[in-house]
Amino acid sequence: MEFHTRLLNDRPPKAGDFVLYWMQQAQRADENPALAYAMIQANRLALPLVAVFGLTGAYPEANLRHYTFMLEGLRDTAARLADKGIRLVLRIGDPERVVLDLEKRAALIVCDRGYLRHQHRWRQAVGTGADCPVVEVETDLVVPVEVVSGKSEYAARTLRPKIMGLLDRFLRPVPEVDLDSPSVDMVLAGEDPADLGGLLAKLKVDGRVAPVSHWLKGGTGQAQQRLERFIARGLGDYAAHGNQPQTDDVSMMSPYLHFGQISPVWLARRIRAAAGDEADKAAYIEQLVVRRELAFNFVHYNSAYDGFDSLPAWARETLAVHAADPRTHLYTPAQLEAGQTHDPYWNAAMAEMRTTGFMHNYMRMYWGKQVLAWSDSPRAAFTTLLELNNRYFLDGRDPNSYAGVAWIFGQHDRPWPERPVFGKVRSMTAAGLRRKCDIDAYMRKVAARAGGLGGSDVSD
Repeated sequence: MEFHTRLLNDRPPKAGDFVLYWMQQAQRADENPALAYAMIQANRLALPLVAVFGLTGAYPEANLRHYTFMLEGLRDTAARLADKGIRLVLRIGDPERVVLDLEKRAALIVCDRGYLRHQHRWRQAVGTGADCPVVEVETDLVVPVEVVSGKSEYAARTLRPKIMGLLDRFLRPVPEVDLDSPSVDMVLAGEDPADLGGLLAKLKVDGRVAPVSHWLKGGTGQAQQRLERFIARGLGDYAAHGNQPQTDDVSMMSPYLHFGQISPVWLARRIRAAAGDEADKAAYIEQLVVRRELAFNFVHYNSAYDGFDSLPAWARETLAVHAADPRTHLYTPAQLEAGQTHDPYWNAAMAEMRTTGFMHNYMRMYWGKQVLAWSDSPRAAFTTLLELNNRYFLDGRDPNSYAGVAWIFGQHDRPWPERPVFGKVRSMTAAGLRRKCDIDAYMRKVAARAGGLGGSDVSD
């Protein structure tokens, strides 16, 4: 494979006690290009490799649900790193300060890449503050965003031919590297990754949104097991059931991708190699590569990705024209969060979100469109949607989240026939759900699952 790297400063090489891999976005020991690159550099310099993770209790919008899933994954990753001879130093504090403290003994820093605003800021601070070279390695995408396109793409149809033409070049395994000098026995202060309860207590995170570990647990091993079950039981119906939320023919990989616990390159290779119909595999690759990397293109080339003003001009204009249209129903953010609307389908979707941290993608679209219809302004709807999305979904606060919410308002879509409230932005209706899927079966599934998880019943 080829490593896609970027030098974050122009510092000359210096002597040090180890090479430091700053693990932040790619929270995995398997199929991790940044880790492999760091191991190669450590061997070249005849130094041990130390991994560090900066654990901040102030991560934007994160809560107990997110932190529990992430720490479950870090516990798994710490053990897998130890098997490779690598010590994971887990420290509580602002990530850039944690890294710069260890940098004093580092000959080189290698870091993974993050695409959100605060992730850019952290890496810029380390690049500026370090006295040694800092190298960033792409770990989050199949095809690096700048390699595919130098601009914000209009839609999936404009990105698809560009990315598919590059796919085979980047679908290659990360090289296996044996570390010459292990670091597992080095004495370096840090927290115990296995002590989830102690870590959560020290972080003092928002505890109002409960973890869902009894249903979905974090970690590379968990992701691998779930994928194999999906290949055996769900991949064969993937294309046919993309708009069938009453089914469970989904891989559940999005939370693991969000926390970097699984490699998108490995996922794509595993799906391609699986037995089954090529149409189902192509449909999965469309979501994993084209649609997901369209979202990364969106946040990379749109600095206002989390705001209403990131929307295309035609969408903002048509929504403004219809902003004063009468709404058949109006709900406050609190009513929406509680699932207290007239629409039992929407309430079921909200119950699924609150109790499981997940929602079938087809229902996510319907869920978002109704919030636009039931809010007193498009801007208010945008704010409400993003807040709920980021609070409850395990894969919230992600490029996919920002692009998905923006899609509700016309991003990566085209103008449709004009109608009240929505203008030329695509709408979705309850009648459409009833025509296209067994929505009553979906409601029964959510009620059973929510009840089994100790959640509230679906409201009428």
